[in-house]
Amino acid sequence: MDSVIPFFINKKKDGKLPITDPNMTRFNISLQGGVDMVMHALFNAWGGEIFIPKIPSYKITDIAMAIGPECEHPIVGIRPGEKVHEEMMTTSDSFYTYDLGKYYTILPATHSWKLEDFKKEFNAVKVEEGFAYNSGDNTEWETVDSLRALIKEHVDSTFEM
Repeated sequence: MDSVIPFFINKKKDGKLPITDPNMTRFNISLQGGVDMVMHALFNAWGGEIFIPKIPSYKITDIAMAIGPECEHPIVGIRPGEKVHEEMMTTSDSFYTYDLGKYYTILPATHSWKLEDFKKEFNAVKVEEGFAYNSGDNTEWETVDSLRALIKEHVDSTFEM
């Protein structure tokens, strides 16, 4: 989980959890989810693809509520270079992107294999032109309760709310 979690857990004792932007979102992937994606890519790549996992998003405000609902949550503004939403795929990627079910894959512009064979092998479905995948427009979301459970499981086994 994102580095904001240990930061918030530490800041909780001060009674203030600074929020950069109340609209900010991030993707959430467990270590095991990352390993699973790498293993999937190792065993299924045909050459040059970029694999992108379909994973839930969370709101920075929900992390703050999961960790310190009793704390103040002052808005401090985003830092230089920081984005409000994470982008895994831009609309430019949509021209080469296929939905594989659990993952998206961006295919290389040129490849040595037949696209029809790839589509058949993976039941790959072309995404719509203009499709983008970012944490703000995601359809799958973590909740305050699910974030608390994830924090307890993956970050701090003594975490209590």
